[in-house]
Amino acid sequence: MSSPADRYAASRRRSGAELTAFAASVGFELDPFQIEACEAVEAGHGVLVAAPTGAGKTIVGEFAVHMALARGQKAFYTTPIKALSNQKYHELAERHGHDNVGLLTGDTSVNGEAPIVVMTTEVLRNMIYAGSTTLDTLAFVVMDEVHYLADRFRGAVWEEVIIHLPRSVQVISLSATVSNAEEFGDWLAEVRGGTEVVVSEVRPVPLWQHMQVGRDVHDLFVDEEGAAQGSPAKVNPELLDAIRDRVRSGGGDGPPHGGRGGPSGRGGHAGRGGRDRRGGRDGRDSQGRGGHGAPGPRGGGGRFGGAASRTEVIRELDRDGLLPAITFIFSRAGCDAAVGQLLGNDVRLVSEREGERNRRTVEERTAALEGEDLDVLGYHQFVEGISRGFAAHHAGMLPLFREVVEELFTAGRVRAVFATETLALGINMPARTVVLEKLVKFNGESHVEITPAEYTQLTGRAGRRGIDVEGHALVVWSRGMDPMAVAGLAQTRTYPLRSSFKPTYNMAVNLVAQVGRQTAKEVLETSFAQFQADRSVVGIATQVRDQQESLQAYADAMHCHVGDFREYAALRRRITDLEKEGSRKRNANRRAEIAISLEALRVGDIVRLGGRRAGVALVIAPPRSYKGESSAPTVLTEDKQVRRLTATDLDGPLTPFGRLAVPKGFNPKSVRQRSDLAATLRVKAPHEDAPSVRRHAKESAKGDDERLEQLRRELKSHPCHQCPEREDHARWADRWWKLKRDNSALQRKVEMRTNSVAQTFDRICTVLVQMGYLGEDGESVTELGGRLRRLYTEKDLLAAECLRGGAWKRLDPAELAAVVSMLVHEPRRDEHEAFPRMPTEGVSDAWLDMVRRWSELEDLEGVHALQQTGEPDGGLAWAVHRWASGRRLDEVLSGSDLTAGDFVRRCKQVVDLLDQVGDAAPEPHLRGVARAAVDKVRRGVVAADRLD
Repeated sequence: MSSPADRYAASRRRSGAELTAFAASVGFELDPFQIEACEAVEAGHGVLVAAPTGAGKTIVGEFAVHMALARGQKAFYTTPIKALSNQKYHELAERHGHDNVGLLTGDTSVNGEAPIVVMTTEVLRNMIYAGSTTLDTLAFVVMDEVHYLADRFRGAVWEEVIIHLPRSVQVISLSATVSNAEEFGDWLAEVRGGTEVVVSEVRPVPLWQHMQVGRDVHDLFVDEEGAAQGSPAKVNPELLDAIRDRVRSGGGDGPPHGGRGGPSGRGGHAGRGGRDRRGGRDGRDSQGRGGHGAPGPRGGGGRFGGAASRTEVIRELDRDGLLPAITFIFSRAGCDAAVGQLLGNDVRLVSEREGERNRRTVEERTAALEGEDLDVLGYHQFVEGISRGFAAHHAGMLPLFREVVEELFTAGRVRAVFATETLALGINMPARTVVLEKLVKFNGESHVEITPAEYTQLTGRAGRRGIDVEGHALVVWSRGMDPMAVAGLAQTRTYPLRSSFKPTYNMAVNLVAQVGRQTAKEVLETSFAQFQADRSVVGIATQVRDQQESLQAYADAMHCHVGDFREYAALRRRITDLEKEGSRKRNANRRAEIAISLEALRVGDIVRLGGRRAGVALVIAPPRSYKGESSAPTVLTEDKQVRRLTATDLDGPLTPFGRLAVPKGFNPKSVRQRSDLAATLRVKAPHEDAPSVRRHAKESAKGDDERLEQLRRELKSHPCHQCPEREDHARWADRWWKLKRDNSALQRKVEMRTNSVAQTFDRICTVLVQMGYLGEDGESVTELGGRLRRLYTEKDLLAAECLRGGAWKRLDPAELAAVVSMLVHEPRRDEHEAFPRMPTEGVSDAWLDMVRRWSELEDLEGVHALQQTGEPDGGLAWAVHRWASGRRLDEVLSGSDLTAGDFVRRCKQVVDLLDQVGDAAPEPHLRGVARAAVDKVRRGVVAADRLD
């Protein structure tokens, strides 16, 4: 019989058997952090792996897949976006066979009952709430790009899944490097049980940072002998000198482009240690091409003769063997323009033979597209660029085009890609070099500087593991760019992961239905959001206690033997505040009053304007809250002018002094309708003057002066005013007041954060009870709530309210598709239309019904201090209706700024929501219309994905 030690050793050998088999199958030696994480998985633990982009985190997820297949179990591999799901599906299907791997995204279903299923995280969340039996045999869930839970729009889904998955499921979380990985791991251990945290900060391929100034390239940092390990690197003084020379010479005003002399070559420096860092032998790439050519049209001569063009950048990178390269431009138009510039300058980065092979690939993949659609899709420039080895990559492109670019770039058949930052999210497209033209991007609302985490994510693409010895990041300097700030971006290693979790209406009804309201509250209190809030409260509460001790000491010091000095100090402070505020306070109050009066206006209110726009006006569109900001109301004046009314147009608050009904379906773009309504306004509007704003302001100012004099009299008559130590006491009183104010603010923070998620959930449940989606006791789900359970759109309750009404019952499939688009379309702020074009009267009626329901919901949310549902947007209704009616793509997009890629993406979201409507609609007729609408929208380019 074997000894206990022998049996233990045999057990250890068996426990590592799967990892040994897996490691032998991957074809390369695993890194220590990969081995550590895989051992934790094989030992039955959950694991959080945080490592840099390109370090090989996905190996741990693939090992979980291997374990599931070896044990006859099921594994889900989740990703944040469909493109990454598609890519992962193909990788796993190629490795394990198509019979063993499935794919589930919002609009694609392939082999969904396979032992391994790749899916977007939303799909898994929906399966959990639907109580899918597929979960019964689930053993592993890989959550790729789990740091995406910080995303303010969709991040909450990750936490929902982590919280609600059965404890028996091992969760393998893969994250980019975050500074609070241990905190996140602690939370995972609390809600999931045993979870190992494995952190690696080592890039497998070293990354060298450069800046291009004019036509010269400089290293961003220099090494200093004897510098302490881990100390900040010193910014290259020659780079700083070059920028100063450039500024003095007046250069750098043009758009940012690349430069002459690649990171390893002419005009630059060999870098740390003087090594030649070219990626290919003798400065050429693996295929031995050089590709030197003439300067592009914006190039110039001489050191300060002008910035190099994108053409020159790519040619120099090619000459120095530093392709493939990704150039991040942060502008869709800029990406397309870059392809046009290279075509215009006859750039070719692949051989003609390889180019023809690329062309055939594109033709094969796009064969299903209608010929007449190719022009509007930008097909001809796309295929010409691909055949020469370069392409754009951005969300405005057709998804099929992006997939082709990803496939050919990964295969080395496309050598240069011009991309927006969306490429950086998880998609496996590493390059030898990454070029950044700017460090500012548009985030959907405004132009903001990229964060250190984003900089690391973008530049992390540089350096292909197993192919490149080193990677290169090149930032192109332009006027206003601070090299020290760039250095800060490159060196910062603090990327805290912050929860964006918040309860939703759909989440509330699903949780109440499954576990009851009280248990649901307890579940939500286990969220990472509450975990972080509670941890922060500990520190704040300590501050509160410390400050309260100081407050008592200050109170003792200001004690006065002749009277209550705290009372006397309060009088002094009120007088000081009134004196300091003066006209500034009155102006602020006046602006606030104006803003409040504008927000209170409703359609049909008649107001009298003053100043240069004096006269009577009728409100035809109320103010709307859009992405956290309020838009101005729209008015029609007596002289038939339609204008937005802002606070700057007014010298005082507006008070409606009459009402006039605005005709249903009124179109302010119609000259005739404007004229008719303006004439009615002149005839029927009351003619008495509105109350005088200026008189009100003067009365207010007079009241402030009288109040100030009264306070001064009270101060002089107070006993403490005669105290000989009055000013000493006053100094302590000032300290007491300031600390008291700070302490009160901290206490409010504690109150807001303690049980904050559960409190929000309670307020949501109150709204749902009030609207009939939960029973009166709040503990049961009504028939209405059952419909809401199946609606996962961001505007879930508004969609349920629309189903509840009758406006959708009379619509045909094309009209229903148009109306549903109003719940998914989110234009940029400058594209928001107050009066979108409606294709039919039925759509117009449904639109007005939706806006009315949204307005009522918004008011109710305001009463209960809930985040307000976004306004529905009808800007896509016309195009979706034409598409669903069978019109060609060029007709649909004619006259609009909408790109084909945006349109297709929105159509897929419309299809997804129509599917949900088909499940949730109360009447068989509407369910049938919804399913017919799906078929009418999912055609042509919308159905052109390779997996559909």
